[in-house]
Formats: sequence, C-alpha cells, structure tokens
Amino acid sequence: MKASKWDARIRRAEELASSHSFASEGLRFYGHVTGLQKLLYAKFEAVCGSQKRVRAIGALREEFDAFLFLPLFPSFLSQIEDHAPAPLAQAARDLRARDPQCWQELLAEFWQNGAESPSLSESAEALLSWTFLQPYAEYLADHTEREPLHATPSQCPLCLTKPQVGVLRPEGDGAKRSLICALCSTEWEYRRIVCPACGEEDVHKLAVYTSQEFGHVRVEACDTCRTYIKTVDLTKNGHALPVVDELATIPLNLWATERGYKKLHANLLGL
Repeated sequence: MKASKWDARIRRAEELASSHSFASEGLRFYGHVTGLQKLLYAKFEAVCGSQKRVRAIGALREEFDAFLFLPLFPSFLSQIEDHAPAPLAQAARDLRARDPQCWQELLAEFWQNGAESPSLSESAEALLSWTFLQPYAEYLADHTEREPLHATPSQCPLCLTKPQVGVLRPEGDGAKRSLICALCSTEWEYRRIVCPACGEEDVHKLAVYTSQEFGHVRVEACDTCRTYIKTVDLTKNGHALPVVDELATIPLNLWATERGYKKLHANLLGL
C-alpha cells in the first residue's frame, strides 16, 4: 500500500494547522479524514489486489463496486459523525440512518457524475460521498498503467474529473505546470498560460494574485469564464503538498470570491 502519501498529507496538515490558526480546525479535520482514507485504501487494495492494469481514458468511472463499498460505508459515516464540524456530522448521522439501497444510489450517482450532479451539487451528501470514494479512485489510479498523453486535457485523463489544484514544479531554469485531479489525485501536465476551465489563452484576461502571507500559492483567475484555481509553486517551497497547502490558504479564496470568481472545483473541506 502507498501509505506514505497518506502519512505525508497528515503530517503536512499538522504542520500548517500549527502555523495557520485561522485554518487549524479544518486542517485537523482533514488530517483525521485522511487517516480514514488511508485505512479504506488498504482495504480496497487487500480485496482488489496490487497488480496494475491498462485503463482507457475515463475508464475509472466504469468500476463501481457496491458489494465492496456498502459494508464499509456505515463505519465511515460513524467516524465522520464523531469528528466533523456540526453540520457535516449531522448530515453523516442522517445518512447513516437511511437504508443501504439509498447509500448505493447516492454513491453510484456521485461516482458517475461527481459534484456536478444536479441532485448532489455542493451538498453535504456529495462531500461525504467524495471523501469516501476518493481512496478507491486513488487506488485505481495508482494501479493503472498510464499511457503517454499526446494532448493537454483540462480534465483528468483517467476519470474525467476537474482539477482541484495546480502545481508548478522545477524544470530547467523555470517551472512546468501540472494539474491535480480532485477525485483520483492523478497529476498531468498542462500548458502554463491557459485557463483550465474555458481554454482562454489571452494573457490579459488571465489574472494572477499572490500575497505575502502565502508566497508559494497563487490564485490563477480567468476574466472570460470568471473561474479560478489555486496553484502551489514548488520552486518557492519544496516542502509543500499541493492538495494540503491549497486547504490552508482560505484568504485567497475570499479574495477571489469578493471579485466575482468561482472556484473551478471545491476541496474536501467544501471550499
């Protein structure tokens, strides 16, 4: 099992919680959730095996296994009840009281359509489904033989989900840009000066905002479609973990929202 990536996320969340008091509650909850996801990932790997297989573009969405998911879902909801903020804890409690057929329909709907589903859009049930299913999606991605990409898609090449965060990694004297999937955490290269939401390429319509407080995280906003994504610059902070550091930069979300931009995809804290 790739336990190290889950442990690294937990450690980074603890580090950021100690230095960013305004985000500490959310980061500590995220650390707990990540611990649950680590255990789920191990169970999925124990049942499904550790061999890799070739999967076509978007094929992850075809691998829904209710017999695997449903026995694990009530315990997961119970753990969320005990540690989540009150509104999410109540949603988990209410969901746990419903019947397995409802769970199956809910999880299947999210697996097929994600948070974009009209019936789940930005709901607590969508957030719970996403949190539960993410380690399975990551398991599938980790056990996929990826073929070379001959394009730069704006959605995940494995599950067709929108990216949660961007990342700049050192390359030569500069940095190359990648996007990280919100569901399966697949990372793929993406052109540096292009909006991942609408494809806008005019640099004059692509705003970048940084702050002294978060020097290694930037808002990349598009004035054409009014969306934004946050990008973590590893050339400025090599210790950062994009999926975690993105959670800690709440003031950047506020800056973007106040100016009328909408985030391309929320994170596991619903932000």
